[in-house]
Amino acid sequence: MENDNNLYIGVDVGTASARAALVNKHGVILKSSQQEIQIWEPAADFYEQSSEDIWRAVCHVVKTVSDGVDVNCIHGIGFDATCSLVVMDTNFQPITVSPSGDNNQNIIMWMDHRASKQADFINSTKHDVLKFVGGTISLEQEPPKLLWLKQNLPKQCWDKAGHFFELPDFLTWKATGSLTRSLCCLVSKWMYQANETSQHWSDSFLQQIGLEELIENNYSKIGIDVQSPGKPVGAGLTESAASQLGLKVGTPVATSLIDAHAGGVGVMECGVKGQGLPLENEPITSRLPLICGTSSCHMAISEKAKFVDGVWGPYYSAMVPGYWLNEGGQSATGKLIDHVIKTHPAYQQILQQAEQSDSTIYTVLNNHVTKLVERNHAASLGQLTKDFHVWPDFHGNRSPIADSSLKGMICGLSLSTDIDNLCVLYLSTVQALALGTRHIIDALEKAGHKISSLIACGGLSKNPVFVQIHADATGLPVVLPREQESVLLGAAILGACASGDFSSVQEAMSKMSGVGEVVKPEEQERDYYNRKYKVFHRMVQHQQEYHQLMSE
Repeated sequence: MENDNNLYIGVDVGTASARAALVNKHGVILKSSQQEIQIWEPAADFYEQSSEDIWRAVCHVVKTVSDGVDVNCIHGIGFDATCSLVVMDTNFQPITVSPSGDNNQNIIMWMDHRASKQADFINSTKHDVLKFVGGTISLEQEPPKLLWLKQNLPKQCWDKAGHFFELPDFLTWKATGSLTRSLCCLVSKWMYQANETSQHWSDSFLQQIGLEELIENNYSKIGIDVQSPGKPVGAGLTESAASQLGLKVGTPVATSLIDAHAGGVGVMECGVKGQGLPLENEPITSRLPLICGTSSCHMAISEKAKFVDGVWGPYYSAMVPGYWLNEGGQSATGKLIDHVIKTHPAYQQILQQAEQSDSTIYTVLNNHVTKLVERNHAASLGQLTKDFHVWPDFHGNRSPIADSSLKGMICGLSLSTDIDNLCVLYLSTVQALALGTRHIIDALEKAGHKISSLIACGGLSKNPVFVQIHADATGLPVVLPREQESVLLGAAILGACASGDFSSVQEAMSKMSGVGEVVKPEEQERDYYNRKYKVFHRMVQHQQEYHQLMSE
């Protein structure tokens, strides 16, 4: 039963930190906490973490947000996390995934690109299940990483491994002791097969790619008990987990989501009534959640399965139960923007200005960009980059080209190293990311999706320049939810559903999402971005031509 005192906790484990939020039944975040987590980089394109370090951070942030709160009022807890691979031995102890041999480093992170050869091999099989990842499996998904472990760490890891978890499922196991897996995790990252009437592992796929051991003992290493997000896991918090988290034994725990999918749940029902927009009366299938942080995910749902070249999915019930999901994405967005800023000669000047004004480097850059428009008498902020262009795939292309070997490109460099030059590079990088979103939307619409708006959440959605450029480059309004921490809200919605206070994830979404602010595209920018988009396509064509020439 709903009550004004009903509270829920959402836990989000992102790339660099664990966060928790205390949320009421109206979807208002009352309290939040954040704790950094460690990342190891033992070699180029290798990124590793520790499950024990992450669980300690989770316990810290949950205890912080629940401090001083009557735990009887906390009706449920939901977890989301990055799509990273956790490896444990048969006794549920961490086991190394690292060339270092350190068992503490037992997580291959989502952005780890070590399994390039294994992904190429899997794609060469042309197995039928690959149609559910746009025809091309990504080296960021789990089968290539599992195959890498088998081939490269057979004695240190593969032969000793007893359990392979997606990080969100590891968290629910730690909380409940249950080996239940999330349908979201398995269909999105493990090639698990599901539709309206059935769900199962594909034995022929696992056998063909050389992972036949995972079939043994009724899939004991990868899970057979699979539930939709939001369903209660086990009997709730165990005595041990409740003590570590500072909550009540038996507190309902929800089947988890991947972090981007939690963001989608947190924003999909965001209201736009009363703003005179056509999208007010359109179905939620016309909305494209853009979860933008270190990387970006573009989450399109549909009532029927739609196969999109170069875009992951369709996945059944992977985000909103009962709907199919196509997941586009960019492997580096916030990470790319940080990279181009921090490697520029003027970075130290910008950093010093930010420290002196007690603001962020992005606030300083955005203010400087505004002054640059006035000083150059430019028609608009965007048009400062008329002769400067970026292709943004510094960490490969996830969608819709699905080519991890693609590299970044910059056209328009000069000998300038001042702040003005950094601003132009920063702007052009943001534009390239926005045009990448447009590229993904084009692929989705070609396959039958009809997108009328973006709903942005994540750290980059707090940057007004990033948001406005996405509106201008795509020609679509961008909705900014009332609750900016939409990923945390999405996790809390799962906990609310598991508690029984709401009958479904959809009901919790509709009642816990607020009204959003709408950022409209500037009509006068349309022609400019149409021309920039032509340059955008020409750049990757040139890169592919250069590669072909040098391969002859």
